[in-house]
Amino acid sequence: MYETKKRIQDLRQKFESFKKTIDLEAKQTEFNSLQAKSADSDLWANPDNAKKLMQNLSDVKNELEEIKSLNEDISILEELPLDEKEIKKLEERLEKLTLKTYLNSPYDKKNAILSVHAGQGGTEAMDWTSMLFRMYVRYCEKVGYKTEILDETRGEEAGFKSITIKVEDSYAYGYLKGESGTHRLVRQSPFNADNLRQTSFASVEVLPEFEEVDLPDIQIKDEDLDWQFFRAGSQGGQNVNKVSTAVRLTHKPTGIVVTAQTERFQEQNRKIALNLLRSKLWLRSQELQKQEKKNIKGEYKPASWGTQIRSYVLHPYKMVKDLRTQVETSDTTKVLDGDLTEFIEAELKI
Repeated sequence: MYETKKRIQDLRQKFESFKKTIDLEAKQTEFNSLQAKSADSDLWANPDNAKKLMQNLSDVKNELEEIKSLNEDISILEELPLDEKEIKKLEERLEKLTLKTYLNSPYDKKNAILSVHAGQGGTEAMDWTSMLFRMYVRYCEKVGYKTEILDETRGEEAGFKSITIKVEDSYAYGYLKGESGTHRLVRQSPFNADNLRQTSFASVEVLPEFEEVDLPDIQIKDEDLDWQFFRAGSQGGQNVNKVSTAVRLTHKPTGIVVTAQTERFQEQNRKIALNLLRSKLWLRSQELQKQEKKNIKGEYKPASWGTQIRSYVLHPYKMVKDLRTQVETSDTTKVLDGDLTEFIEAELKI
């Protein structure tokens, strides 16, 4: 009984500290302001801005309602102590709310554009890329994120040379941005008769999804764009298009190339390609700023490549270890099946 009361007291103290951290009064003021703007008769004159405002309003409203609900449920616990399961549920709800306080960067609320690129290791690395792709899709399914493949280049024998997906949900970028970096796999090779031990690498890149209204300072001029169109298709031939709906877009000043081919209509793929380019240009500007601050000279390289963040060992022992947070587990099957919550939350708290 004492232990139960102590946990409830701790829960209340953590909840009160959380309220001070987020400035509940400021959060309510933000909600009132958004609600007033949503009532403007001219709101939908700009549909893109209107959608963003309504999404922000919904996010803030849901957060305020959850805070109010959690406060009431903790009060019930204080008067009528419930069983272990109820206390644990409230602790998890508070932990989820608290995590959002770490997501305070300007673009954390955005959808995410997640790409996986095969690195050193040939066919092995392409197979590893497909394993990582599956891992992230399964993670998104578990937490309720919607995913959509934007582009893919399949390997000759197995897996992918690269694959890009859009992850849709509030704070998708905020939660997933820490996955950027090099992921290393050690295992017995399934692609040779001797089952030799093989090390493979894949690079994960996570960007916010941007539209034109998000980045007014990044100007994309028509004369700087080189559009190429080709027929999209997949292995097996079932979805091969008879017209050139896929697009390859090159930004001449920077040499950045993006492709989009999974939509059925060329115009949809053109829009996706422009948004991908916008995100790539944003990443480039961020990296160039970092270089200037550190007086780093030389060729620009994306931050996601060359920085090993996590190691997945399947042979001679089983271990997944994050090299930044030191979080590790021997349950490799669970991780590769999308159970990434512990890794992602630990990285958020760094």
